[in-house]
Amino acid sequence: MAVNKVVNKSTKSHGAMRNVIEYVLQDKKIKEGYVDIIGPYVPNTITWQGVYTEFLAEKKLWNKDSGRMYTHNIISFHKDEDVSPKQCLEIGRQFVDRFFPNHQSLIGVHQDKDHLHIHIVTNSVSFIDGKKLHQTKKDLELQKQFTNNLCKKLGLSVTEKGKHFDGSLIEEGEVVAWNKDKYNLLRNESKKSYVADCAIAVLESKENCCSKEDFISNMLQHGWQTIWTDKKKHITFINQNGEKVRDSNLSKSFSLNINKEVLNHEFERQNEYRNSSSNELNKYYAEVESIISGEGIDKESIRGNQSSEDRDTDSFLREIKTSINDNRVKNRIVRDSENKSIINKKQQRLKRREWSIDEERTGRIRR
Repeated sequence: MAVNKVVNKSTKSHGAMRNVIEYVLQDKKIKEGYVDIIGPYVPNTITWQGVYTEFLAEKKLWNKDSGRMYTHNIISFHKDEDVSPKQCLEIGRQFVDRFFPNHQSLIGVHQDKDHLHIHIVTNSVSFIDGKKLHQTKKDLELQKQFTNNLCKKLGLSVTEKGKHFDGSLIEEGEVVAWNKDKYNLLRNESKKSYVADCAIAVLESKENCCSKEDFISNMLQHGWQTIWTDKKKHITFINQNGEKVRDSNLSKSFSLNINKEVLNHEFERQNEYRNSSSNELNKYYAEVESIISGEGIDKESIRGNQSSEDRDTDSFLREIKTSINDNRVKNRIVRDSENKSIINKKQQRLKRREWSIDEERTGRIRR
């Protein structure tokens, strides 16, 4: 029996992507070395540094080094399931071929628990056309169905409606949810349902919010009005039925750390990431604009070419204009060269991808 999950934690930073790749490739977890990399990969051996570098290079090639960095799928088998690490690796390969054929994917079979499980980390940027990967709820449902069909073909058991992961029956009235945080909220029957609904809305709304205003707007879309003022210590949420929930109530009821300070810190972290990704580019553009406007020209060096007696305002301005025009021409040449270089690199990379894909397909057919 296999269960397919998607890890929806923060995936929008280089550090997060590096950490998950390093985690998947830990020696103590991939004990027998059942790993594979699908898509363009230059190094001879699979290491977390190599995978991270190749993922990052692909993003920069297409100028898509921001936003969601990767997706993380986990396919877990029950401890009593008669499945081998080799079969798990093949299941991972077929899963990637079906859902991420145009994206680099790292596959690792972990053997550090009492049950085998497959980690699949996929680059969000396509190595074919540079498009970003987006998954809908329908896609996730298709992935579960595909995994079940693979298990059937291999003679393995599949998850059944009305049963838990271990095959035991779900009792009437028992709450089940795929998301761990939501499950922990909903399974607490002693809490009022609207309080749990509010907690779920807060968890979903605070993801990717960069400001208090964004958060309030997202909560409103979930059906909750947010009362957040400087005069009041707590945040109050009100649903369409007029039922009220405080942030302190959520924290106590579900062991969630929800308050103004925590939320503002989360917003700052999201803002910091978004801004940092564009700081270097903005600095470069500012320098270019400075050169074009003539602000970066050393007037003293221009004055030194002639004696002060021969210099007048008109000639000085003419030299300034000439220097500006020369800089513009040079910058244009540099930009043209950079653009041509990028185009050539993309063409070379596309040829390498086509060759790599053909080689992989040939190797799989032989296997």
